[in-house]
Amino acid sequence: MITSETVYHFVGIKGSGMSALALVLNDLGYQVQGSDIDQYTFTQRDLEKADIKILPFSADNLHEGLTVIAGNAFQDDQIEIKTALEMGLPVVRYHQFLGELLKNYTSIGVAGAHGKTSTSGLLAHVLSGVAKTSFLVGDGTGKGVKDAQFFAFEADEYRRHFLAYSPDYLIMTNIDFDHPDYYTGIEDVFDAFQSEAYKVQKGIFAWGDDPELRKLKSNAPIYYYGTKSNDDFQARNIQRTVEGSEFDAYYHDENIGHYHVPLYGEHNVLNSLAVIAVSYLEKIDGREVARELADFKGVKRRFTEKKVADVTIIDDYAHHPSEIKATLDAARQKYPDRQIVAVFQPHTFTRTIALMDDFAASLNLADEVFLTDIFSSAREKSGKVSSADLGAKITKGGRVLKLDNMSPLLDFEQPVVVFMGAGDVQKYEYAYEELLSNLSPKDN
Repeated sequence: MITSETVYHFVGIKGSGMSALALVLNDLGYQVQGSDIDQYTFTQRDLEKADIKILPFSADNLHEGLTVIAGNAFQDDQIEIKTALEMGLPVVRYHQFLGELLKNYTSIGVAGAHGKTSTSGLLAHVLSGVAKTSFLVGDGTGKGVKDAQFFAFEADEYRRHFLAYSPDYLIMTNIDFDHPDYYTGIEDVFDAFQSEAYKVQKGIFAWGDDPELRKLKSNAPIYYYGTKSNDDFQARNIQRTVEGSEFDAYYHDENIGHYHVPLYGEHNVLNSLAVIAVSYLEKIDGREVARELADFKGVKRRFTEKKVADVTIIDDYAHHPSEIKATLDAARQKYPDRQIVAVFQPHTFTRTIALMDDFAASLNLADEVFLTDIFSSAREKSGKVSSADLGAKITKGGRVLKLDNMSPLLDFEQPVVVFMGAGDVQKYEYAYEELLSNLSPKDN
């Protein structure tokens, strides 16, 4: 039971889901604080703006009157979680707490190996523009609205955490093999999604081109969305330009509106169609949905752009071959006449080994590819593979960059440089930006 009689202490408050949940509770008037590493993260600024106290990890942070919300990056032997359990304080895992919170709303989740954050951000934006909506997005963005009608949220399949949720509606963007440190293969991933499908109350919206999603069974209706004639919701007459993407949406053979989104890549047409489908079933005016879609600015670390000198730099969270392919497709759509240079930081040794050939194939869609050393996660410090092994399979370059020498990126004229990764690839991006700034002519 969620109560105002306690202080909610988030262990790992800078995690993207954790920071978003902390912001939601804070907005709803609950007492919130948390702890994490000292290193600055991209989720931190919103917490600071909300005056949420962030402490360094320490057993001394624990005292009577706290309820501990434990981040899923940490086991029970983490110093604060261990101390809380010894003290007899309530300790609740992130996904369990969120599952309880969702029961108060018409809840709409977004699940899938890829596209969760982009789609949940788009969903939150559209719903917030037409009704009272609380939301939790995986880029660390969260908002709690008292008396909200809707709650839009990201449902993460890692370690089957999303089984804590029984949403009214669930968008499923795709089923793909990822998290090889936990899942044994695509059959295991499908089993998790099938289990979650039985927990959905009112309707599932699934991408029609995914063969795994086509096998789903559910007690709730399943609506397929896509571009084919056998999809329930279809995007037709798609036009992808340097200004974004537009299309006509159909439910079966009924035209339910023309939509424009200032987004790039085929995946964003599909993400938008999923949001349109949910809105249609909730009887939200299509003209209002179109207005909100046209105004969407994107989410953090998903195709985030900036210009330095004559270079366009794109920052993206892509860390799986399918995501890399989608990001490079979007870059080609927006910049069809520019050289696309990819800088990729592989994320975890197990994923790099399991998907090595697929990584190489996706990265080869760029004009030139650079790699950084593999980013090891909190769960996995080392492995029997290196970025050089991946580089050897790449035909469009594959050199490994070092942080103290980003000069190989200077060999391109007016490039679009796409930095991709789920670790700390941004430190390479910042080093490159500093190098460009130092080379740019200064005004006297």
